[in-house]
Order: sequence, then C-alpha cells, then structure tokens
Amino acid sequence: MEFPFDVDALLPERITVLDQHLRPPARRPGTTTPARVDLQQQIMTIVDELGKASAKAQHLPAPITSASRMQSNRHVMYILKDTSARLAGKGAIVGFLKVGYKKLFVLDDREAHNEVEPLCILDFYIHESLQRHGHGRELFQYMLQKERVEPHQLAIDRPSQKLLKFLNKHYNLETTVPQVNNFVIFEGFFAHQHPPARKLPPKRAEGDIKPYSSSDREFLKVAVEPPWPLNRAPRRATPPAHPPPRSSSLGNSPERGPLRPFVPEQELLRSLRLCPPHPTARLLLATDPGGSPAQRRRTSSLPRSDESRY
Repeated sequence: MEFPFDVDALLPERITVLDQHLRPPARRPGTTTPARVDLQQQIMTIVDELGKASAKAQHLPAPITSASRMQSNRHVMYILKDTSARLAGKGAIVGFLKVGYKKLFVLDDREAHNEVEPLCILDFYIHESLQRHGHGRELFQYMLQKERVEPHQLAIDRPSQKLLKFLNKHYNLETTVPQVNNFVIFEGFFAHQHPPARKLPPKRAEGDIKPYSSSDREFLKVAVEPPWPLNRAPRRATPPAHPPPRSSSLGNSPERGPLRPFVPEQELLRSLRLCPPHPTARLLLATDPGGSPAQRRRTSSLPRSDESRY
C-alpha cells in the first residue's frame, strides 16, 4: 500500500509499534525532519487507510480501526513496512496487527462463566498482493515476542476464516471453546488463567442461631395483659414508641383493646365476693371437717357468750 509521502523516512524500522498517542518514531540521524505536526498527521493517514482496507477485505460495513479509535482506546498497533518496495523512493506498507487488553466474560469447558482480561486480536490485515509470502507470520510472531504471550492465551474478536486457517496452520490452534459473544478462544486458554476466588461471608457459629427471627423477638418483648380482674388495676407501664411488627410466622391475631379504667376498691371487693368459687375451692370446702360454708357462717354469727357454752 503506497502513500503520497515518504513512508520509509516516516517509519524507519521494518515493524513500527504505535500506541494511543500516535507519536512519530525516532528518526535516523542525518535525515531531514519536517514539522512534527505533519508527521503525526501522516501517521494518522496511514492508520485510517489501513483500517479502510481491512474493513473492505473483511466485508465490514465500517472500519474498526482508525486514528480516532486508536486515540480513545489503549490499543497497540504493529505496522509492517515493505523495505524492498521503493516506489519513487517512498516505500510502502505491507499490513498491520492491532491488539489490546479487554475485560471479558468467557465460558470454560464446563460452561462456567469466568471474568478474564486477556490480550485480544482486534484487527489483522495483510495487503492482498503480498499475502502468502510469510509477512503475516513475521508480524504475528513479532507481536507475540513483544507482548510475551502464547498463541493459545489470546482471544480473537470476530476472526475471519482466513485468520482461523492462519492460526491453525502456524500455531496448531484448531479446537475452540464455544462462547456466547463474538470472541473466540482456543483449547488451553485457561491453562494459565488464575481468576480470583470468590470470597464468601464467614459462616455464623451454631450458638448464635436463634429459633426465631428478629421480628419475632420484638413481638415477644411486648407485655401480655393479665387476666380479669387483675387487669382492672392501674398499670404504670408505658406503651412502646413503635408498635411491634407483625410476623408472618405467628399469624395475624386480633389486636387487644385498651385496658379498663380504674375501679374503686369497694366495687373490686364486691366483684370478688360475687365471683363464683373455683372448682378446686369447692373440693377443699367439701372435704373440710368444719362443715359447709352455711354452717360456718351461722357459727361465726353467734355471740361470744354462746360459744363458751359448747
């Protein structure tokens, strides 16, 4: 791929590495240096044209590689220059390879989700007239050495059939692990992956487990109303500031009404005299050798002088 400016002078090395800053590489001593702004503009032009050529070769609706995308992402671009092509003394570009780290959720062999951040192949292009000459392998191998990764550790974003055949031919990458996204990973991808283990909360000791919930405990704290007639006495306990929450485990019992008002002492005693005796009291009276209650009342009503006669 030719350009109207001197590519050989702009990119002195055979393989040039560009990051998001798209800065021109160091120039060879003794060469003329034009304005630095023009050099960066020339690099941006190379990146844009390579992205368009790659999108056309892959039949994509829009380029996925451009100078603006490079500046807004932390991607790395490897550009291969053809040193043998001296068209009008300006040189030419063979192709490029773009990589970058991405955080992905991928499935392993057991279909379990794993959060990883591997190095991804984002775009790969070799000019059509220079394919099958070893340029692709040369560029790919340089990237592997520079990034210090193995081929099976890579994740490939929407690879073409040509790229899959390339990886199978040169790196024996054939068996893929099925994914639900556009990335392709190969067998052995998880051989060196160590995802962080999920930390579970500490298990509570058995002695701390209560037989009822906190809402039930609050409900049981409420004082129970005493039975009649003790509930007629004044109570000094103040009601709780907030009503106890109802627990679904205890059911919905009807609410108690307000306590009865204070009753005078005479009325309370009269009520106690009119209250029928308990069956247990009747049994005790029946077994008393003193006789029935009526006989005891008649005996107690006699004067002291009559009691001394008997």
